[in-house]
Amino acid sequence: MVDADQTYLIVGGGLAGAKAAETLRHEGFTGRVILIGDERDHPYERPPLSKKFVTGDDARDSVLVQEPGWYAAHDVELHLGQPVVRLDRDAKTVTLGDNTRIGYDKLLLTTGSEPRRLDIPGTGLAGVHHLRRLSHAERLRGVLATLGRDNGHLVIAGAGWIGLEIAAAARGYGAEVTVVEAEPTPLHSVLGPELGQLFTDLHAEHGVRFHFGARLTEIVGQDGLVLAVRTDDGEEHPAHDVLAAIGAAPRTALAEAAGLALVDREHGGGIAVDGRLRTSDPDIYAAGDVAAVPLHLPGSPLDGHRLRVEHWANALNGGPAAAKSMLGRGAPYDRIPYFFSDQYDLGLEYVGWAPPGTYDQVVVRGDAGKRQFIAFWLKDDRVLAGMNVNVWDVTDHVKQLVRSGNPVDQHDLADPSVPLETLTVPG
Repeated sequence: MVDADQTYLIVGGGLAGAKAAETLRHEGFTGRVILIGDERDHPYERPPLSKKFVTGDDARDSVLVQEPGWYAAHDVELHLGQPVVRLDRDAKTVTLGDNTRIGYDKLLLTTGSEPRRLDIPGTGLAGVHHLRRLSHAERLRGVLATLGRDNGHLVIAGAGWIGLEIAAAARGYGAEVTVVEAEPTPLHSVLGPELGQLFTDLHAEHGVRFHFGARLTEIVGQDGLVLAVRTDDGEEHPAHDVLAAIGAAPRTALAEAAGLALVDREHGGGIAVDGRLRTSDPDIYAAGDVAAVPLHLPGSPLDGHRLRVEHWANALNGGPAAAKSMLGRGAPYDRIPYFFSDQYDLGLEYVGWAPPGTYDQVVVRGDAGKRQFIAFWLKDDRVLAGMNVNVWDVTDHVKQLVRSGNPVDQHDLADPSVPLETLTVPG
């Protein structure tokens, strides 16, 4: 039996929102739980969209967070295909696109992020794609299959995780692939130049062509179809389709219009929250891609740094953490950032946060040439991040190295015979 005296409203129908609704019921909340999503699909997980779903290995229903009947069975009211166009904090209501108004006692924003758009001529052509939603992935899967069958060319703008995973998928179909990237290596803003070259070599071995140090300036077409792309250094590449994979922006328009505190774009953007995922309004919370959360790592140089993480684990864990905070339970959200990727026969997991400029050394443990190793990013002998490549069951130990903030012996860190769990030096 639902107690209508309390209404907890979740705006955003992705993984974070669905897991928050699940947690509210699991924790015994008996009030109304309303989940609003602007997509018509039931909540689903996004990592497969650039991995096994786009390759055709995963079926459509396999990406769903819950089977569709779960929501009614647990008294979770779903409003799908309905954008929220206004948040009135004084009245404690939201307004949907059809002018329906819904009141709340507590509100959770899990509005996620959206692909950044190319601001160049030709983006209106039929062969220009983005990848964020299930509908995008379904369309792209058909495109890649056609390109592979017809020996067509795909140009990808951006050599980040999405760009590289789609490059691998496209080569699996047999499509020709060119990746245009402004930085000197793939994943430069995440891994730095030391590890970026590994991904250049990996993809080059599978036939991907890279054009570094350049940006797209025009997509050339005829009769509505893509023919080629041009770059700012005067080059032209043939193309039948183009994927814009130049990053994502947090969907903060609703929060901004409502006057919630935000983080500047130069510092990652997003909705500013505290350690319990509360926004500047005590009755409104935020989780997932859109939330900028202060890291809690005592003794670490990362302690207190506000970070917005656009990865699966953050949505998976952040939604439940916010739900518990809404109920006045649980502990501060202090998860260390984590993500994973699969490209060809390379699988990896990354823990921590160490963009270029934050570390002073990279230590490799294992054989990078054979692509079976762990890389560590260090600052003053303290581990900021670690990435295991084709080495498994080590992430808990890497997390401990990051969380401890204690110095490590670099020679032992690089020596596979020294157990990872023995490496921290007492502070």
